[in-house]
Amino acid sequence: MQDAGDKASSYGFLEPLGHTGRGGTTDRVQAMLREAIIDFDFAPGADIDKLAICERLGVSRFPVSEALARLQSEGLVEILPQRGTKVARIRLADVRQSMFIRRALEAQAVRSLAEPHDAALIAALERNLRYQRAASAAGDRMGFHALDLEFHQILLDALGFARVKSTVEAARSSLDRVRRMLSSPRRHALTLAEHQKIVVALKAGDAEAAARAMEHHLDRVIDELLIFAANNPTLFEDL
Repeated sequence: MQDAGDKASSYGFLEPLGHTGRGGTTDRVQAMLREAIIDFDFAPGADIDKLAICERLGVSRFPVSEALARLQSEGLVEILPQRGTKVARIRLADVRQSMFIRRALEAQAVRSLAEPHDAALIAALERNLRYQRAASAAGDRMGFHALDLEFHQILLDALGFARVKSTVEAARSSLDRVRRMLSSPRRHALTLAEHQKIVVALKAGDAEAAARAMEHHLDRVIDELLIFAANNPTLFEDL
């Protein structure tokens, strides 16, 4: 049986926090653990050794416990009384619900944005697409992921409805593991093409075409996820 020191050494993907960095210790621990879960350094269903994490990061138990409690509220971990903490498996029901929210709100967002034809918005989206194209060509997985998020952020910022933006962001954050899981050069190329169709429709002022393009873009994620889930059932809870 591994002791905390041995287990800590297996957590080499976590960088010790040290005494520098912005934000409180709990926030930093949460961000680091969240990234490790989303990037599958912690596999779905895996046990999480809190003491080993404390040793690896060089922090006390409180920020680790608090960070894990926050991650439980995001649906990323399960804290089981007397049984420890595990990385939550992906629940397809939660993914479907989050995508339902995004599909409804983001399709309506581009529908609304198409009519006034904001030249500055089109310029910002086309600039983002150029960067996406460069990241895809360079095989920059993390860069493309950030630009994909930015594309949708540009649209929500242009819409100007704070509650819609926060609702979409909450739904999107729960999909981060799925997005990383499906990340591939093929998916990047498809995403870029789907984004381009949205921009073409917005540029033409075609509200219904823009909405359909957004719906198609988000529907493809669910379609690909169901195929992936069928081939990787151990990562999911409710197949």
